[in-house]
Amino acid sequence: MTTVGFGDARFEEIAQKVRSGERLTFDEGVWLDEQADLISLGTLAHQVRTKRHGNVAYYNTNVHLNPTNVCVYRCTFCAFRSDLKSEKGYVFSDDMIRERVLEAKAQGATEIHVVGGLHHKKKFDWYVDVVRIIHETWPEIHIKGWTGVEINWFAHLTKKPYDWILQQLIDVGLGSLPGGGAEIFDTEVRAKICEHKADPESWLEIHRTAHQLGLRSNATMLYGHLENAHHRVDHLLQLRSLQDETGGFQTFIPLAFHPDNTGMTYIRKPTAHQDLRTMALSRLLLDNFDHIKAYWIMLGEQTAQIALNFGADDIDGTVVHETIYHEAGAKTPEGLTVTQLHQLIREVGCEPVERDTLYRRVIRNGAEWSIGDPVLLRS
Repeated sequence: MTTVGFGDARFEEIAQKVRSGERLTFDEGVWLDEQADLISLGTLAHQVRTKRHGNVAYYNTNVHLNPTNVCVYRCTFCAFRSDLKSEKGYVFSDDMIRERVLEAKAQGATEIHVVGGLHHKKKFDWYVDVVRIIHETWPEIHIKGWTGVEINWFAHLTKKPYDWILQQLIDVGLGSLPGGGAEIFDTEVRAKICEHKADPESWLEIHRTAHQLGLRSNATMLYGHLENAHHRVDHLLQLRSLQDETGGFQTFIPLAFHPDNTGMTYIRKPTAHQDLRTMALSRLLLDNFDHIKAYWIMLGEQTAQIALNFGADDIDGTVVHETIYHEAGAKTPEGLTVTQLHQLIREVGCEPVERDTLYRRVIRNGAEWSIGDPVLLRS
């Protein structure tokens, strides 16, 4: 593939649009993905990131909770799920949930991230109780829980609309939604990697409804499997369109596909080149998203570091007890300390700033913490 960058007439035209705050089109997005050289693309994305955030890189102190891996779906790309009677299958008890929350409290976490399998023997009340138990155990921790796919499953279980489902969860302590389950919006590709899972229209409608109820949420895209540039750009622009409508997305997280232990082991894991290209393209196309996250669990620490100079301004957090991507072959640690995160960020010339889930500054005083003002974005 011939690549072009600064000095090429079309690239310079696109770069000028970006600098003047003009929105890029679908065709320009595809052209950048397929034609632009990585360094030029990354430099342009870094200019956007620096204008918004200076040299700050955000992180948070968080713990993951995957209450069960038993799942009714059999997504080809998933290595986490288990059958009900498999030795691999598990379900957290109430006491195990409380133990995880108290562990998070002891570690000074400000967020617990809750996602898991769709256990077909559990009623909706069980999923509600997971949130309730967390909130009752430690009301101060922010609960970011249940993806659009899980909300769609809850609607199937109860025959209730999305707003009713979400309100039940809000009432017991839910604070925001993660961005998982979006995968890729193209229906043909989606049918090959996660047939039967909530369709793109449902995922988007769930996040629209969440935003209308006052919940903020994240957004993701799974790349490096069967999709191409057209699919990736289409996915990003659908997210951009919903953000125009609601303004409820906080962060976009490109997720690199990990093929190990999945039904797609014949596919090679995305290279660092593709990781950084996708990161930069996301920053340029998602002009109405405040934050782009380099999820170090999936990218690896070194690529996540570099991504902070390719459009990303957030490196996620301590991520203790992450299991979903480690089941798919992630070789990264199952958690990093705050000291390690600071080192990763400072090694690439950025200044670490701890934030909570809603991007308010976290103020530490020994083992105690409090929430400060919202992180201010540059004009």
